[in-house]
Amino acid sequence: MIALAEDQGQQMARLHLYSLALVTILTLLVVRTVITPVADTETIRTQTPDSASSESNHLNLIWGVRMTCSLPPTSAEPLDPPTTSAFVGMRQFHAREHFKKNITSSAEVRIQWIGATFLRRYASKTEDVADSTAIRFYTLFRSSRDSKIIEELGDSHETRLADLWCLLKAQASGEVGILFLNAPNVFYVRDSAGVLSAVDATWGGAGWEIGASPVDGDRQWSSGTRVLSR
Repeated sequence: MIALAEDQGQQMARLHLYSLALVTILTLLVVRTVITPVADTETIRTQTPDSASSESNHLNLIWGVRMTCSLPPTSAEPLDPPTTSAFVGMRQFHAREHFKKNITSSAEVRIQWIGATFLRRYASKTEDVADSTAIRFYTLFRSSRDSKIIEELGDSHETRLADLWCLLKAQASGEVGILFLNAPNVFYVRDSAGVLSAVDATWGGAGWEIGASPVDGDRQWSSGTRVLSR
């Protein structure tokens, strides 16, 4: 009788373990069914047709969409090309005329700080105003150096000061937009001597803070940083 009771106890224990295993498997299947469509939706929402095939090459960047800051020409001349909304009537963009410290309500863009390196390398730069400004934005989800980010962006990594200014104009007083307000926004721009550097814009509370740093240094941008490219 004792042996029979022990056998029955062992059988009950095995049945209990089998039941737990079955419940675990069913739970995992249900979770997979519920979660997977949401993840797929997010992937589709943040990809564009030309980014989907390259996603596997981007290990540190979450892909965003490409946005264009452009308007039809406002000039009466019919042959004038379209120009970005930040540069209506402008043929050339002179950095010195725009990147100036000014946090008053009349400022074109509120800027509370400009780094000495940025002023030294970019203040004298002049750029032709392009027909349109198409910018793709990303979010860095792993701390990375500039060299790694540039490698992942490939040939489209370079932007212009005019691109930065176009986006700053849209968020001149700290409005919500493409640029992050609680993290750095990084652009890779060639200076007046043709040297590529990282230009970063960060909202400082009263205005934007604009800096520049070499791309071959040890500086690491933290996760959550916004990266902009063409």
